[in-house]
Amino acid sequence: MENDCGILIHNLSLKIKKHLDCTVQSLGLTGVQSRIMHYVIIKYAEGKVLQRDVEKAFGMSRSTATGILQLMEKNGLIIRESAETDARMKTLTPTQKAMHLHDEIGLSIQQMERNLTRGLSDKKLSEFLKIASQMSSNLDT
Repeated sequence: MENDCGILIHNLSLKIKKHLDCTVQSLGLTGVQSRIMHYVIIKYAEGKVLQRDVEKAFGMSRSTATGILQLMEKNGLIIRESAETDARMKTLTPTQKAMHLHDEIGLSIQQMERNLTRGLSDKKLSEFLKIASQMSSNLDT
């Protein structure tokens, strides 16, 4: 069992989720919401952000993304609107409330990443990222 990559990655994922949930709870967010909000704000500065961009970036189904984004909209963090070119597509706009929380969220994510990678050399981290990417690609087939 100690060589079971799936269990190890699953447990690591749960620890990351729990850590981030605890860190951003005081902001009234879940870890996933904070990651999505961080992503939306960064991408929004570059141009339009579509719901499908979030789905792709986070490997989510449309229904999962819709549920999370609807709750974020209800909580005043984003505005979801039909895209001009296709009413089925939703554009995402961060609100002022989200922008005010962004620095704190960014710091929480950075701190979690520092904790996660503590003691790893740049070479080991680079190697891990390549391996994790390959494992992910292996499951895409």
